[in-house]
Amino acid sequence: MEFLPFLLLFALMWLLLIRPQQARVRKQRELVASIQVGDEVLTLGGIIGTVRVLGDQELRLEVSPGVELRLLRAAVSRRLEPEADAAAEDPPADGLGPDDER
Repeated sequence: MEFLPFLLLFALMWLLLIRPQQARVRKQRELVASIQVGDEVLTLGGIIGTVRVLGDQELRLEVSPGVELRLLRAAVSRRLEPEADAAAEDPPADGLGPDDER
C-alpha cells in the first residue's frame, strides 16, 4: 500500500512527460521519412529551401538559384505548405501597397 503514491507519481510523469515526447519523436521520424524532391522545407537552423536531391541519410537543399547545401535529413524541422507562403504575401492591413501614397 505504501508504494501506491510512487506508482501514481510514475503514471502521472509518464502521461505528462514521456508520452508527449514519444509522440513528437514519432511525428519527426514520419516527417523525415516523407520528404520528397521538390518539397520546400525549414531546417532546425532556420534555413528555408527546396529539396533537390535525396539520399538515405542526407539531402541537398537549394537555398538560392545555383546554391545548394548538403544537410542531414534529420535537420529538417518541418515542411512548408504553399498556402503559408501565400498568406505571408498578403497586403498590409491598411490596404495600401508600397507605391500608394499615405
